[in-house]
This record gives sequence, C-alpha cells and structure tokens, in this order.
Amino acid sequence: MARIGARRWPNAISSGESRLIAAKGKAHLDPLFERIQADQSLPSLARELFAALAKEYAQLQTQIDEVDAKLLAWHRADECSQRLTKIPGVGPIGAALLKMKTPEPGLFRSGRQFAAWIGLTPKDHSTAGKVRLGVITRAGDEGLRAALVVGATSVIQHARRGGKLSPWLTELLKRKSPKLAAVALANKIARIAWKLMVTGENYAVKSASAAPARAA
Repeated sequence: MARIGARRWPNAISSGESRLIAAKGKAHLDPLFERIQADQSLPSLARELFAALAKEYAQLQTQIDEVDAKLLAWHRADECSQRLTKIPGVGPIGAALLKMKTPEPGLFRSGRQFAAWIGLTPKDHSTAGKVRLGVITRAGDEGLRAALVVGATSVIQHARRGGKLSPWLTELLKRKSPKLAAVALANKIARIAWKLMVTGENYAVKSASAAPARAA
C-alpha cells in the first residue's frame, strides 16, 4: 500500500518492491505527482488517490498565488510598506502584514512595547531576586510574528553563508541557538519597523545597529 508522511507532503511512496523518492520541498511535488501517475507498478487505487491529492494541492496553490498577488499589489501602492522592505528580513509580504495588522503605531510608547505586542519579548521568570528570561509570550498576531521570525532566519542563514555576520549576530549565535537568535533578531526588526512607521523615516544601514536602542 502506498504510504504518505504524516507531517509533510510526501517525499516518498512505496508499494511492494516499488519506491519513488523525491527531495523535500514544494518545488519537487509536481514532478513527484507526475512520476506517480506514470508508474504502472503502483496500484491503480494509489495513483487515483494521489491524483486527487495533486488536484487539491494545485487548487490550494492557486489560491495562495492569488492572495500573494493581491498583497503585492497593495504593497506597491503603499509608501510606508515600501519603506519597510528596506529593513533586512522584511519582504513585501512581511511589510504588508506589518502595515495592515498594526494599529496606530503612535499608540505604542516604544519599539520594545511594539515587539511585546507582537509576542517577540521573552517572559520574565523571577525567583529569589533573579530574573530569568523564558520563552516568548506569543501574544499578538501569530501570522505577523511568524513572518518576522522567518525573515530573521533568512537573514541569519544568508549572513552565515556569506561570512558577513555583524558583531551583534556573531556574539548572539555564540550564546544562543539559531532558532533563539532568529527570535531575537525578529524582535530587533520589529523595533526598527515601529520606528520607521512612527517617524516616517527611511531605513539607514549605518544606523541599523543603533535603531533598536533609539526605538526603545
């Protein structure tokens, strides 16, 4: 019987002695579905079920593409959203989400409060006079928080591949795992974004490291 992974789209199926394997990732799904349909050694029922799955996936991807196109069109028409994309780690979708989902930026007293509203500030655990920072609060909008963390992760990966880590990131990665470092960078990105939304300024590379401090 054909098997499908429970947590991800299939990257392998097998039936008896037959086995089809493909690399993980959306880019490899369509070729895998085509190979499944062309493999006559697989049971007809298995090919039929995977054909239905391929159709469902194609419909879902079409809907995602339509939403992305609408968000991109909105982004191109919004001056603030375009300024936000100058921040490393913030793309058109992230910028559009920041602008759409953020209430009046001036309602926040600081970039730190804005980051806390998104849920990117660690919880405080105080015992015996000692303060320990735990997991992030996960307050605010999950989609916006996820977009910022994904963008931060991309920045870290790109910097590590190019060997151009900033001193701040270098020290952070010595003390924290890449996942925690991405959350910390997402916090920094949120604080910079808040400052740009409040002041109407453009992102400046030279002042990037100092921006969170001023925003706080």
